Amino acid sequence: MNNYIKDIELFLKGSNFYRGIRLTFAVVTPLGVSSLLGFSEIAPAVVLGAFLNAPGDIPGSLKRKVNAILISIGLTMVITATILSLKPYFPLLLLAMTAISFVVSLLSVYGFRASLVSFSGLLSMVIAFAVQKETAQEILIHVGLMGVGGIWYLLVSFTFQKIAPQKDKNQLLSDTLGLIGQYLKLRAKILTKKSEREALMQQALALQTQINDKHETLREVLFTNRKRTGRSHYDEKELLIFISSVNIFELIEAKHLDYHEIDRLFSDKKQFLTASKKLNKVLGSHLIKLSELLIQKNKLPNKKNLLKALEKANKAISDYIEDVKLPKAREGALVLKNLYDYQELLLEEIRAIRRVMANVEDASKVSFKRQDASQFLTLQEYNLNVLLQNLSFNSNLFRHSLRFTVAILFAFIMGTILDIHNTYWILLTIIVIIRPNYGLTKERSKDRVVGTLIGAAIAISIVALTQNVIVYGILAVISLTLSFALVQQNYRSAAALITINIVFVYSFINPNALEVIQYRVVDTIIGATIAIVANYILWPSWEVNNLKNVLLDALKKNKNYLLATQDLYHNKDTNSLAYKIARKEVFLAISNLNAAFQRITQDPKSKQKEFQLIYNLVTLNQTMVSAIASIGSFIINHKTTPVSNEVDLLIAKIVATLHMSCDQLEGKMTLQKIDTENSKNAEEKLLKTFQKLSHERDENIHKGNTKLNTETLHELQEAYLISNQLIWLKSLSENLKKATASYSQL
Repeated sequence: MNNYIKDIELFLKGSNFYRGIRLTFAVVTPLGVSSLLGFSEIAPAVVLGAFLNAPGDIPGSLKRKVNAILISIGLTMVITATILSLKPYFPLLLLAMTAISFVVSLLSVYGFRASLVSFSGLLSMVIAFAVQKETAQEILIHVGLMGVGGIWYLLVSFTFQKIAPQKDKNQLLSDTLGLIGQYLKLRAKILTKKSEREALMQQALALQTQINDKHETLREVLFTNRKRTGRSHYDEKELLIFISSVNIFELIEAKHLDYHEIDRLFSDKKQFLTASKKLNKVLGSHLIKLSELLIQKNKLPNKKNLLKALEKANKAISDYIEDVKLPKAREGALVLKNLYDYQELLLEEIRAIRRVMANVEDASKVSFKRQDASQFLTLQEYNLNVLLQNLSFNSNLFRHSLRFTVAILFAFIMGTILDIHNTYWILLTIIVIIRPNYGLTKERSKDRVVGTLIGAAIAISIVALTQNVIVYGILAVISLTLSFALVQQNYRSAAALITINIVFVYSFINPNALEVIQYRVVDTIIGATIAIVANYILWPSWEVNNLKNVLLDALKKNKNYLLATQDLYHNKDTNSLAYKIARKEVFLAISNLNAAFQRITQDPKSKQKEFQLIYNLVTLNQTMVSAIASIGSFIINHKTTPVSNEVDLLIAKIVATLHMSCDQLEGKMTLQKIDTENSKNAEEKLLKTFQKLSHERDENIHKGNTKLNTETLHELQEAYLISNQLIWLKSLSENLKKATASYSQL
């Protein structure tokens, strides 16, 4: 019960509910004011203008948000005027619908925000069919009032942002910390649950994608705002929390362990992994709690559990050594020690977040040059070439636009011929449901139909209980607020609430609410069916055929990340920024690869060609990132010895192998030459370095010198980690080359 109350509190205090209130205020205020002033006939057009231009209002830089809404206002006005003017001329109307559907849907090539502006334009096309304006004067007045409504919404949005300027940023930070907390707890399960590991790894891929998406949005929100206005104390705190969240994510990625090695070393000693597993869970739970406090503004949780769990993890190392005995215990002890060091670093970052949230004075200081910050932003190109490059059947979005246009025209012509009541509801369903890939369209169709049925059932129950129009009005306002608040979080619930809202709004026009419900359900089912069928048979876009470029980008970014890590190893002071930029780029590339794989799993089984091969390619790339991040994290957080020639030779071998994989994907003749003999010798020398240090340590123990100083420990850790990770990376790169060769032949 307490968790349920907490969830409600988080929702009501969150930015999604605030956004729902913002839209409701923008829609209801013109209705109330115009009614009081006796101009109620102008209200619908103003309300429509406000409603249509709300989708582009998403978290991000203020400049991009304002530009998106202004473009949306112009686009919706032009489209509405076109459709209303051509209604009497059926052939011209079809031509206009064809052009609008194709061109406007293709605007999605300019990114997520552009896709929402595109959605507003398409929505205005459909809603124009519900508007009854015949003369040129009536059309111009209606379109002009829509423009007023759009400007009104922009003013409302700006005002609400001024009232609560940190709302969106706090929600994004909260969501990010919550997702990272879940990811940490999931990684704890992966450590020991061998039988469930593959399924858990697939869940991890989805979480990684979500975390990277949140980080990208936060970069835009925090860095562009900083470039424009400088930094306030609150901005400084948010930036510190964001940086810690990135560091935590990298640390987690850096500990993508060689689970086969873990299973070998601890096959009958799993009890010594329990403390590390428990610590991961405690750290994850603490992050989730901190994420909630960003919204709730309550007191910080006690940190005793964190320190107690860390102490137990440290004790597990000595217990393991005591049980297994040196030198046999050395490899396992070093694995546990490296795991402990990583978790200790995680704890330091979590404590840094706690200090920021507790307003500790020295926590709110960060050195970050403006020109450095700009390098972390992923800029969207808006030139015409982007659109022209997508005018090809090789473009997924081009095929989507064609598919969408045919579906809209088919539904409209069918509705006209069969004289279906409110044909525009079918068109509206198609616009809301249809997506560039089949899996998302199918999932959204299911949510839309189920949500509509649930909403219809609730509406029928209320209609049966009362015919009071005041009750209908109140429920219409509440359902509008909640539906807009939930549309990104839970589309099924949003669809139910939208149905309730539409039923009660229409009840003011048509007293027969049951008839409205009936048409709503039937039209939704028809629209969903058309959307699914269109996605399956019209220029289908099966994700397995779209993977090549995403995979190629991941390979190239992995190669760049390894080279940046090599430079970092040579000189931390001068190469730290380049390393962080390469890290950000590879994380995004792997996130895109993970997202593509998730979409493959949503396609029909018959279309998932070579699923296991593709899964191997995804996991090999993911594992490679983690192995490189493990080296980078160690270099950043430890004093290291000078880089040996053997390290450079092995890295050159790995880079050359990755380059060959890229050439295979691009169909190029590879010109890379790999010095296998030298790389093999380098591998053996690196292992001998660790063996030499181990032997010296054994001799000291034999002489009774059991105490291990920090410098010797770090040298042992460095020799063990660098040699093992590089040899592992060499093996991974070779496996990637083989898998890529198989994929290239498909």
